[in-house]
Amino acid sequence: MNHSVFPEPKFVPLDFVRLSPEEQLGRGAAFYEAMRHRRTVRDFSPAAVPFELLELAMRAAGTAPSGANMQPWRFVVVRDKEVKRRIREAAEAEERASYGGRMPERWLRRLAPLGTDWRKPFLEIAPYLIVVFRIDYLIDPETNGTEPTYYAQESVGIAVGLLLAALHQAGLATLTHTPSPMRFLSEILNRPKNEKPFVLIPVGYPADNAQVPDIERKPLAEIMEVI
Repeated sequence: MNHSVFPEPKFVPLDFVRLSPEEQLGRGAAFYEAMRHRRTVRDFSPAAVPFELLELAMRAAGTAPSGANMQPWRFVVVRDKEVKRRIREAAEAEERASYGGRMPERWLRRLAPLGTDWRKPFLEIAPYLIVVFRIDYLIDPETNGTEPTYYAQESVGIAVGLLLAALHQAGLATLTHTPSPMRFLSEILNRPKNEKPFVLIPVGYPADNAQVPDIERKPLAEIMEVI
């Protein structure tokens, strides 16, 4: 075996501060209290948002664990009005087909209480769109050879969770939008072939008259099991 391909691992001391039980409970409770108010928003304000807030949130998302530390994510931020218009038109075309017969009846029944349809004006109204791409493999620029990323789906999913939490903590509203298929995002944003669209996230402040569906979260007893 050529050991030069697998360099010896290097380690550094863990930067970790052990909190008191009171501090741990306080932080945990404060985070839950903040996150329980997070809601998916479809009514956005066009008001400007400091770009530094998005940068901080994406820095936080970039701390996510990933398979073999390959960090297989790309966050493409769209603020150009014309590009947002093109994305909306393409997304609505796919959604019109989905709501018009591509989605099975039981899926439509699940969506009915949310009041959604093929119309997606928030894609133009929100000041920013963050399009998250999953990098499926790396390309060697010299040889054009490829290497797969490992656990890319799981890794990007964790990063998106951190991104949504960070944006909420920064006082911003978000929506996770996944029109299917999403190939148009690769085309409009001119992404390389090894990147696949994962989720489209409008970001901004909610509109003054924003409303959200009257839904409930599952209680802890339904989502946690202790063995």
